[in-house]
Amino acid sequence: MAIVGGGFSGTLLAINLLRHGAKVVLIERDGERLARGMAYGTRDPAHLLNVRASNMGAFPDDPGHFLRWLGLGRGLEPGADTGDQANRFVPRLTYGAYLHDLLAVAGREASGQLHIVKGEAVAMERRGGGLSLRLDDGRVVESDALVLATGNAASANILLFSDLSSQVLLRNPWVGDVGDAREVLLVGTGLTAVDWILSLDRGGCAERITAISRRGLVPRAHALVGPSAAPVSQPEARGSHLLRHVRRRSEAVGWRHAVDELRPHTQRLWRAHDAEAQARFLRHLRPWWDVHRHRLAPEVAQRVAQLQAEGRLECLAGSLISAHPDGDAALVTWRRRHTQVQESRRFDRIILCTGPQADITRDPQPLLGQLLANGLARPDAHRLGLDVDHQCHLRNTLGQSQSGLFAIGPMTKGEAWEVVAVPDIRRQVWDLARFLTDSHWVGGEGL
Repeated sequence: MAIVGGGFSGTLLAINLLRHGAKVVLIERDGERLARGMAYGTRDPAHLLNVRASNMGAFPDDPGHFLRWLGLGRGLEPGADTGDQANRFVPRLTYGAYLHDLLAVAGREASGQLHIVKGEAVAMERRGGGLSLRLDDGRVVESDALVLATGNAASANILLFSDLSSQVLLRNPWVGDVGDAREVLLVGTGLTAVDWILSLDRGGCAERITAISRRGLVPRAHALVGPSAAPVSQPEARGSHLLRHVRRRSEAVGWRHAVDELRPHTQRLWRAHDAEAQARFLRHLRPWWDVHRHRLAPEVAQRVAQLQAEGRLECLAGSLISAHPDGDAALVTWRRRHTQVQESRRFDRIILCTGPQADITRDPQPLLGQLLANGLARPDAHRLGLDVDHQCHLRNTLGQSQSGLFAIGPMTKGEAWEVVAVPDIRRQVWDLARFLTDSHWVGGEGL
């Protein structure tokens, strides 16, 4: 099996395949991010997990595995009560070390079954009953199956900033720094922006941070204690009726419980809506869902609020109007939401925190581009990622499932929607590993 992408999704699939006795070639272009990816490759200890440690175990049948690895749940058997440890939010770099350790252990125990290749896969072709992958340096990897696990697409470029130099504009928020910038503009107010807020605060350089997005929504905070939402049956309501149901539940049990109750059912609810209804959700409700669903650790939310109260951080809703070079900085003009008043300010550094590219076909990855161009893959109905079936097979331009070609993780969110967090991805790769090794026929739930 060849897996392209050695972040969380690819690494965890490799670990599961090795446990089932499969031979795995794991291809990753950035050796430093192997088994960590973007999310867990951070080196800033202020960047915390957005999920409690008690639910970050790598395996769906043992969610407390991570706690025991940390030594916080020592002696606890799978499924045991983790008590107060359930409320811990640990640094993401620690979780990256956990994944790296799991891969190393799985590789040792598999004795020669894991081959890690540093490089970028740029093209694929079928040969006989197998697949041939060509890397950017000319090497070729032969395999009987290919799994794309390249994570989220790159951030979109903003034409408004096309005249700004790389000394002013940081297009990739995961690579680079801000030096001694005193005035910093973050384009976006989501989780990536929060990471930068914490890093800028910890670095002590920026005197003032401004974060702007169309709605100015900042992720909400987790409760200090939890999770405590009781299991409920999947709601039968759809569309606006489902929205009203969730609002009623919020009034009855609180918004956190109302959202958490949906978690086991979100993928099935998404699939129960047609493409038109899904598109309405994406247009009107997605920003609100994101900030309530993907929350901040309580201590992170408290620090963000403190910075706002001190006047060092402003999160505003508005639209960017223009951006022009101004010496070694940029003069940016925007209009606040629901007003016609324009404001301008000079910024030493601008960081794009807008999240993944909204259209998978604009992703610059060469292998993905080749698969799309050759009709072996197609975007999903909303272009959030690739179109896949329930077993993660890629669909071609005719909608046919492609034997031996798969995709996992965030690039399958058009089919499953909720497949960006650890609890969802660990189930997806667990099921796919069992399917690829025919282990799904022996006990448990298959695909």
